[in-house]
Amino acid sequence: MSAEPFASAASIRDRFAAAMSAMYQREVPQYGTLLDLVADINEKTLADHPALREQMAAANDLERLSVERHGAIRVGTAEELGMLARLFAVMGMAPVGYYDLAAAGVPVHSTAFRPIDSEALAINPFRLFTSLLRLELIEDEDLRERAAAILAERDIFTPRVRELIARFEAEGGLTEDEAEEFVTEAVETFRWHKDATVDYATYSALAAEHKLIADVVCFRGPHINHLTPRTLDIDAAQAAMPEYGITPKAVIEGPPRREVPILLRQTSFKALEESIRFAGDAEGRHTARFGEIEQRGVALTPDGRALYDRLLAAAKTYKSDDNTDYQAALAGIFEEFPDDLDTLRRRELAYFRYQAAGESTIDPSAPTDDDSAIEALIASGHIVAHPIVYEDFLPVSAAGIFQSNLGSDDAGEGAAAASQDALEAALGQPVADPFRLYAEIEAESKRAALDTLMGRTPENTPA
Repeated sequence: MSAEPFASAASIRDRFAAAMSAMYQREVPQYGTLLDLVADINEKTLADHPALREQMAAANDLERLSVERHGAIRVGTAEELGMLARLFAVMGMAPVGYYDLAAAGVPVHSTAFRPIDSEALAINPFRLFTSLLRLELIEDEDLRERAAAILAERDIFTPRVRELIARFEAEGGLTEDEAEEFVTEAVETFRWHKDATVDYATYSALAAEHKLIADVVCFRGPHINHLTPRTLDIDAAQAAMPEYGITPKAVIEGPPRREVPILLRQTSFKALEESIRFAGDAEGRHTARFGEIEQRGVALTPDGRALYDRLLAAAKTYKSDDNTDYQAALAGIFEEFPDDLDTLRRRELAYFRYQAAGESTIDPSAPTDDDSAIEALIASGHIVAHPIVYEDFLPVSAAGIFQSNLGSDDAGEGAAAASQDALEAALGQPVADPFRLYAEIEAESKRAALDTLMGRTPENTPA
């Protein structure tokens, strides 16, 4: 008798993302309103822009739109982060990128767990932006030691999810029944708990040091602090939020509105002020969880990112709480950045996925590895180039969202240098370089498109 087949990592991730969304909608009803708003905006945008619909359909990006989410959590110890890495591996999610938020006055550094190959991303690109508290940034030594002691006493994972992770690692997978149980158990780690694990005085002392420290240290687990649907028009979403009873943050984070969206733009509504009960039965209020919307554009190459970073640095001199004024100023600064797909591709400012269009009688022995050959095939219609969606995050934007929803817009100055080595030690593995991942997807798509056009198979493809 054959063994029961394992559930695919993508199917487990898809179920987990759906379970997280359902849980968060129950916990934060306004998140459900946010989903309705985004669905309405996306439907209208696609109806008004048939070329966009066709482009997304041709690139296989349309199907994932309605299920696409990212979330964010914050953990307190290296052990917690290491176990999360093992948990996410069950779902085919790897740590990608290093983000130093301490430089913006937020005492964490972060990575994003996500799928990394094209097929997995097309099924469900669920991402978890995961931050590790940097206790060394707490200046008060006694408070730092108290926080470490509190964190050492908790276990944010259920015993059963630990067992299932160990089984996955030993056996190479989980059965369908085990996968269902895994999702149920894993979601418990991210659930909201209104009972704090500390007394009011401890909470107040940690919050006075930094509100995020209190949020990480004082509860039983790293409650999911937001889930983010993807919109195709974040400006329309920002404008419509009041109509849905939602008050948006003052300005949209990220690049300005463009004909060709780049990287990531984000907005949110303010964090909820929620009742909590402290040890000793004192009651109080805590703000942590909020709603966010994102618009994703094309992923930029190192040259494109360098241009973006330079222009964004120039924009820092302009401050405004009026989104219309801020976006107008930003658009002026970004006029230097090309705003059409062909220029972005030719100047190698952005990444593209190449796809054969139909069949060809091109000689399989003809040279096709140089850029001029690719350009000729694009010009003749034998190859089409689709922009690759940016799957990652922007540290300045993340810090802006965090600060806005912690009740402070003061970016501050980081007191400690970035420490990617320390984060990777906690993870038990290096973080993947997002530029390398995009470059690999682009290069592989070129090879596949050329193989299709030349009628080549793995057996007759030149080495």
